[in-house]
Amino acid sequence: MRLSRSLVVALDTQALDDARALADRVKESAAALKIGLELFVAEGPNAVRTIAREARRPIFLDLKLHDIPETVERAVARACALGAALLTVHASGGPAMLERAAARAAKEATGLTVVAVTVLTSLDARDLAATGATRAPLEQALLLARMAHGAGVSAFVCSPREVRALRDALGADATLITPGVRPADAAADDQKRTDTPEGAIAAGANAVVVGRPIRDAADPRAAAERIARAIRS
Repeated sequence: MRLSRSLVVALDTQALDDARALADRVKESAAALKIGLELFVAEGPNAVRTIAREARRPIFLDLKLHDIPETVERAVARACALGAALLTVHASGGPAMLERAAARAAKEATGLTVVAVTVLTSLDARDLAATGATRAPLEQALLLARMAHGAGVSAFVCSPREVRALRDALGADATLITPGVRPADAAADDQKRTDTPEGAIAAGANAVVVGRPIRDAADPRAAAERIARAIRS
C-alpha cells in the first residue's frame, strides 16, 4: 500500500463497538485505520474484518510480530487472509525473520505490505542502553532500517526525529510511517521522541499515526479533520 501525506488513525480501544464508532467518526479523514494489540487481543480477527467492511478503509494491523522466522511467516499468511493492508513486524527480529515475512507477503499476493518497526517512540537512549543496545536511537533506527531494507522490506516505522535520516539512507521509494506524533497543543503521554504532524511530513514521512489526541478529543471527527488538513498543507 502506497501512502502519501496520509493520516492513519489508531483505533486504540478495548471494545469492538467503541472502535466501530470511532472509525465511523474519523474515516473521512483517514487514509487507513490502525488496529493494535489492545483491540486485537480483545476482539481477535473479527475486528479486522468488521472495521474494514464497515469503514471501507485499509487496515493497518499493528501487531509488531517478533518471533522465530517460521512462526512470523505463518502469521503473515494469516494477516494476508484477513485482508490487512499493512502489518508490522519488529526489525530486531533479524534478517531471516524479515526475509521470510516479506517473501510470504509477496507469495500470498493480497497486497499486504510488511512494515518493519525500528525503535519504539517510547524509548530514549537510556532505555536502549538498559536492553544492551549502546547506539543512540537515531543510529539504532538506521542500523535496523538498513538491515530490514536489505532483507526485502520497503516500509518502516520510525519516530519523526529519524525520518530525514532514514529517507536519505533508503531513498524516495521507501515508505516511512511515524507514530509518536502530537499536535503542538497535545500532551506527549508516554512518547519520548515526538514531533507535530506537519513536522513529520515536512521531514519526509509518508504517513503519520495518531491515536490518543483523536480518540480522547471532545470531537474526534473534528480533531482528525484538523490533523489531516495540517499534513496536507
